[in-house]
Amino acid sequence: MTGVSIGHIAWHVDIGNSFYATSAKGKASGVLSVLMNGEGTVVTSGRIENGHLAPTYFTSSIVDDDGKTVLQMSFADDIAEETFNQKPPIKQKLMPVTDVDRRGATDPLSAMLIPSNVRNDALASANCNRVLLIFDGQRRYNLILTYKRMDKVKIEQGYSGPALVCGAALQPISGYRENSLVVKYIAGRRDIELWFVPITGTSNMAPIRVLVPTLIGTLGIRAEQFEAVAISALPAPMPSNVPPQQN
Repeated sequence: MTGVSIGHIAWHVDIGNSFYATSAKGKASGVLSVLMNGEGTVVTSGRIENGHLAPTYFTSSIVDDDGKTVLQMSFADDIAEETFNQKPPIKQKLMPVTDVDRRGATDPLSAMLIPSNVRNDALASANCNRVLLIFDGQRRYNLILTYKRMDKVKIEQGYSGPALVCGAALQPISGYRENSLVVKYIAGRRDIELWFVPITGTSNMAPIRVLVPTLIGTLGIRAEQFEAVAISALPAPMPSNVPPQQN
C-alpha cells in the first residue's frame, strides 16, 4: 500500500477432472504488523460441475485485532451453512445474514477461480461480465465484474503474457457493521481492478493482481510467483463433514 509492503499470501490450487481443492495462507508483515494483528488460513474443497467450481466444504482460521475466529462451512442444496468453533465477542451490531443471503453463494477462494464463459478463450472480454456471490462465513457480498481492458504482466517466477483486467464493484449484502466507513467508501466504486490470467491445463482463470482504492491510498496485491504444474492424479475429495488436512 502506497509503496510499502504490508503482507504476503500463498495460494495453492489443485484442479482435477471432477473435483478441486484450494488453500490460502496469509499474514500481515512490515509496517502493518506493527499497527495491527492479522493472519489466517482458509481451505476449500468441492466438485467441478459443467466447468464450474461447486464448493462442498470451507474452513477458515483468522486472527485479527478482535481475536481469533475459527469456522467451518458446508454447502448443500445450494445453501451455505456456517458453524463457528471459536468466535470473539461481537463489539458492534452487524447486519444479520439471512437464509436468502446464503442461497447460491460460494466461498471467496472458489469465486476467484472463475471459469471461462467463452469456449477456448479464457481471456475473452465477455469473461468479465459476471456477478460473484460470495460468503466467507461472516460477511455476504457481491462482486460485480465488468470488462475494463487487456494488459500485460511479467513475473520472474512463472507467468508472462496477457491479462484480462476486470473492473469490480463491491455490493455489501449482510454481516457488516451498518455504520462501517470503509464499506461505505469502497461499496459501489468502479475503480477496483482484478487482473486475471489463465491457469494452464484448465478452463479457469486466477487473479494475478488486485488494485483497491482505500481511505489512505491504493492497496495493490500482485503475484511474485505464478506457476502451473501438471500432475497425474489427485486424491478423492473428503466427505463434506470431515475437515481437510492442512499442511
